[in-house]
Amino acid sequence: MAGLGREGRGERVFGAVAGSVVVRRTVKMLPGTLIVLGFLFDVLTPPSFTGSPFFSAAPLIAAPLFSLRATVLTGILATLAVIVLHLYNGTTFKVEAMTELVTVVTVSGLATLINIVVRRGTEQLASARGIAEAAQRAVLPTPAERIAGLQVSASYEAAQADAFIGGDLYAVQDTPYGVRLAVGDVRGKGLGAVEAVAVVLGAFREAAESEPTLEGVAQRLERALAREGNRRDSLDAVEGFTTCVLGEIPAGAGLLRLVNRGHPEPLLLYANGGLAALAPAEPALPLGMGELGGWPDRVQEWPFPEGATLLLYTDGLTEARDGDGAFYDPAARLRGRVFPGPDELLSALGTDVRRHTGGAATDDMALLAVARPGAGQPSRRRTVPVVPKGGHRLKGDAA
Repeated sequence: MAGLGREGRGERVFGAVAGSVVVRRTVKMLPGTLIVLGFLFDVLTPPSFTGSPFFSAAPLIAAPLFSLRATVLTGILATLAVIVLHLYNGTTFKVEAMTELVTVVTVSGLATLINIVVRRGTEQLASARGIAEAAQRAVLPTPAERIAGLQVSASYEAAQADAFIGGDLYAVQDTPYGVRLAVGDVRGKGLGAVEAVAVVLGAFREAAESEPTLEGVAQRLERALAREGNRRDSLDAVEGFTTCVLGEIPAGAGLLRLVNRGHPEPLLLYANGGLAALAPAEPALPLGMGELGGWPDRVQEWPFPEGATLLLYTDGLTEARDGDGAFYDPAARLRGRVFPGPDELLSALGTDVRRHTGGAATDDMALLAVARPGAGQPSRRRTVPVVPKGGHRLKGDAA
């Protein structure tokens, strides 16, 4: 994973922050600067020239950027500047002077109205974001940092701007049969996909506690999608499907069981930097496509040694492209690397993917890492970041 040096990243971050601060300060000074320039222009030029355009522009620039009070104050200062100039020039009662004054007052009023509209829109957007965040926490709750002795870290990056959740899902649950987990990708976008995510996760949480085998869990999910698809118009019962990997880690067994229903193969990262792709022996249809065939689910087992980390992901990772159209290859990028814990793994992976794509994500990406600590390895803290397109970042509660 070339190019992840701390010094290079630090310099770029510092430069971006410094540039952002300069831009903000410049913008804040712009309305006042325009009023001063307009005043000087009017004083230093012949009477036939006027600084009215400067005075009109000042409140318009302040409207979307400043508070209502600051916008009104900018309009008042611009109006006073026009009045003072015409008193100074002795042209107060001329038609041109009255026209300039009415223009600046009218523009200031419009700027105030624009500010009110923008502020209401911002408040509505903030409310919508709050609702979206609450929905995300309800549908995809933050996993505990340690579950049955395993370290867990998860992240979700939505491709759609201002979105917090889409058609990808993950879940981790301690059950009588061991730690069970799921990562999946619902076909489609929008509210229908979110609703399908809720159906799959609800069925998984119930089945994981009661079904003695992973095959039974998979069949419960299949039946839940078929049942709800017939009940709800928003779920596509004909063409809808969900790719999914179901996993089970029995307590203290050093063993990993997987059922893969048409999903990208998980990766197992070893403590020495080795890596194994956990490909299914036989391909299987995604959930929701049971009517097309009756292939039985088959559980596969792999050793899960101490210090190893299981990485599950959705195709938003493997289908991420760079400017030349090359797909991101997580196995090639991670092989030979060692991470202190699952949190550091997902952080480095997310950074590398965004660098690979230039920040131009086209699909949601869910990541789930489950590590079996080695002897004497300390507990680690972690958060669950949810990053919609556009850079807005939320974090789940740190332990």
